[in-house]
Amino acid sequence: MESTEALWNHRTMALDFSFPEEVVELRDRVRRFVETEVRPVEEECDRTGKWREGIIALRKKARAEGLWNPHLPAGWGGMGLGPIGMATVSAECGRARIAAFVLNCQAPDEGNMHTLLRFGTDEQKEKYLRPLTEGRVRSCFAMTEPEVAGSDPTGIQTHALKEGDNWVINGHKWFISGARGAKFAIVIARTDPDADPPQARNTAFIVETDTPGWSVVRDIETMAGQHNHCEITLENVVVGDDAILGERGGGHLLGQARLGPGRLAHCMRWLGTCEVALEMMVERSLNRELHGGVLADKQGIQWKISDSAMELYQGKLMVLHAAYLLEKGKPFKQEISMAKYHVANTLWRILDRAIQVHGGLGYSSDSPLEKMMRQARSARLVDGADEVHLSQIARLVFEAYKRDGTTRSATGYELLY
Repeated sequence: MESTEALWNHRTMALDFSFPEEVVELRDRVRRFVETEVRPVEEECDRTGKWREGIIALRKKARAEGLWNPHLPAGWGGMGLGPIGMATVSAECGRARIAAFVLNCQAPDEGNMHTLLRFGTDEQKEKYLRPLTEGRVRSCFAMTEPEVAGSDPTGIQTHALKEGDNWVINGHKWFISGARGAKFAIVIARTDPDADPPQARNTAFIVETDTPGWSVVRDIETMAGQHNHCEITLENVVVGDDAILGERGGGHLLGQARLGPGRLAHCMRWLGTCEVALEMMVERSLNRELHGGVLADKQGIQWKISDSAMELYQGKLMVLHAAYLLEKGKPFKQEISMAKYHVANTLWRILDRAIQVHGGLGYSSDSPLEKMMRQARSARLVDGADEVHLSQIARLVFEAYKRDGTTRSATGYELLY
């Protein structure tokens, strides 16, 4: 029989929040690269507008540093990181607007690479995935439509009709990130309107954007300006059977498989942005003098700092636990919804506090905070609105209680079980 000390040692070793040495080393390399290479170039590009030149130069440096495609397996020119490793890299990328693009792990391309890797045929992978991994092309994911609720993909109106060996696609999409300049799109279209269950109505198609009938109507103006979130139309777009990605009727499952990890990737990057905002708030508090002292001496400011620190800590734990579940092949839907809701709202609150502490400077365009704030508002909408995630979280809590007589499995899978 094991001694009490042995049992205690065994139990404490089972819960380990440390990262493997190689992940720590990589995180530190990415951190240095973002701070010493990416952020200075980003600041310079803000002044000169020479973004193309700056990004091309940085991408060459990222390749030379071995920091290219961190999310892909080595066989596809990647670094082979799983969700936990990517959590550390993406958080560092969140500290600079272009960092993820420099490392070739930006949305929506990162999600499309994962999707092609999982669902694509060998021919599709060589034709579409390979150029993405090499940074030669960009892509987009076309699912959301203006006429129907984006939170219910079973209502998609874009349709594809079978005509001989081809499919003819007609429809209307919007907020298709990266559409302008994309080489191809993964388009979700209705192929089987009477399918039961409704989730089997849609199919994913790979559509090259130079196909006749594909049109970018406009880059939608948002409160954050224009950032290549486009409205597009598809008018009698003809593709072959070989354009189907995955299985006919599998578009809903493909989309869900793509969006789960995608939501987590957003959270990882938002945590990096939260860190930057908190650091700016702290620096301002320590250096801004007022009434014979500095802001950091004021209790009202201290509360803003402490609330932000606690919420950031909570977000980090939630994201890392969700990444762990994803990497281990365990149920993760509840935890990712919780993380997505929490981190999106934490991002907004920390930026709001940082602006308040900076006063007029924070509200002005002299500070990056106002631009960060305008970008942050979309976090509560993209990849599922707050209300959708809250409804799903509650539904899974009810299901857990009905099934188990307890809510444990819906409040952090295998935590304190």
